[in-house]
Amino acid sequence: MIFPAPIALEDLLKIFHRTVKVVGEPKGLVKGLNEYHSVQEGELTFADCDKYYRKVLESKASFVMLNKEMDAYPEDKVVIISEDPLLDYLDVVHHFVEFHPQTQAIHPDTQIGEGTVIQPLVFIGEDVKIGRNCIIHSNVSIYGHVVIGDNVVVHSNTTIGGDACYFQKRPDRWVKFDSCGRVEIGNGVEIGCSCCIDRGVSGTTYIGDGTVFDNFVQIGHDTHIGKRVLLGAQCGIAGCSYIDDDCKIWAKASVNSNVYLAKKTVLYALSAVDKNVQEEGRTLFGVPADDVQKVWKEVAYQRKLSTLFEEVALLKKELESRK
Repeated sequence: MIFPAPIALEDLLKIFHRTVKVVGEPKGLVKGLNEYHSVQEGELTFADCDKYYRKVLESKASFVMLNKEMDAYPEDKVVIISEDPLLDYLDVVHHFVEFHPQTQAIHPDTQIGEGTVIQPLVFIGEDVKIGRNCIIHSNVSIYGHVVIGDNVVVHSNTTIGGDACYFQKRPDRWVKFDSCGRVEIGNGVEIGCSCCIDRGVSGTTYIGDGTVFDNFVQIGHDTHIGKRVLLGAQCGIAGCSYIDDDCKIWAKASVNSNVYLAKKTVLYALSAVDKNVQEEGRTLFGVPADDVQKVWKEVAYQRKLSTLFEEVALLKKELESRK
């Protein structure tokens, strides 16, 4: 999330509800806040567990919040020590992002391009831009902070820009990472019925030019879908994934969070990927997915197991009879 205007660190700290300790001398204003995987120079990020300390300290962030002190810090970072960085982070989000109820189905400030058709019963929130020659079918909900390109078709009951399913477990409750990001959809995209595209938690969920969705597709927060990608019915892409150009992900397939799929990857139906796919053009199948020829060979061997067991049993009987 980029702030409306850069802010001095001392003014930003006044937003927090907790006392913090600052290590290092600020060399500039704070431009925004973001998660470690998409944070940029001049922005603030945070970590509150061992898994992420190194990642945030090695990120592009200029300002880092941690819940414990370290022996040393990178010279280019201003470090903020807080007992609860997530709640401080959320203080900033709530300060800059406010929910505004609407009394109209389409926000009066919505920008709609020439030739675009908005069917009845469509909801469009604030800060939405829709390009030229689009068709938005009935019962579509477009939450705030969404940009849609030209020649896009969105079919009925789809929701674009809903909050991320992103929570931290506490002893007494789940704490929600309130979403302050956006969704950006390129040109020539077609989105089927009853799809859900979550907005970024603090960055952007992106759908590239020419990508097509079947029905009931779920795209998680801060995910990047490249150009000309095909997404089959009921497939799910978890948050912070990167699907490169010209991939095909068939029905009911799934991609785990923070996973990269190289260009022209094909993921067969009912498959699941939980690790990066770096080589272009691979065809994958299974759970966890692997090269399709290898998996089919393994399946063929498995089908022969019952016959093999029977043959072993017969051989065992024959050996016992000879004793």
